[in-house]
Amino acid sequence: LFARAAGGVISDSLNETMGMRGRILIHALLLLFEGISILVFAKTDTLAGAVIVLVLFSLFVKSANGTSFAITPYINPPYTGSVSGIIGAGGNLGAVCFGIGFLNLDYTPAFNIMGWTVVASAFLSVFISIKGHRGLLHGEDLVVDKETGEIVEEVKEGEGLLASSKSNPVV
Repeated sequence: LFARAAGGVISDSLNETMGMRGRILIHALLLLFEGISILVFAKTDTLAGAVIVLVLFSLFVKSANGTSFAITPYINPPYTGSVSGIIGAGGNLGAVCFGIGFLNLDYTPAFNIMGWTVVASAFLSVFISIKGHRGLLHGEDLVVDKETGEIVEEVKEGEGLLASSKSNPVV
């Protein structure tokens, strides 16, 4: 119940200090921990251990969902609803694909495929690039109109994050 909101709150707090880089960083880390916990779960051989790992896995999954939807409004502001729908549908597509994997494979290989896929997505997250926002590897913070998503002006050298980014990086 609380983990998805916690992911969003953590993303918001990192946005305060690091801008979009903070949001992407926590997103990538939570995905990495999610993938690792799936791989550990596949190797767990006791019920108690499996339950503990499953609870941790669930916390990482829901927290990563929260960070995903904390990034979503910045992708294409005029079409946030459409972007949210596509992101939500992606989760359902993954569930169907992994469900098919579990139907056709033994549990350990299916969990390994799932775990390594999530770990790979964590590493691919470092390449997320959102117009007007600095990513982990490149880009710069700019002033972006929240209605149109268009760049209004560049941040002046030495100012760091925008003053407006303390509450909302999209102006």
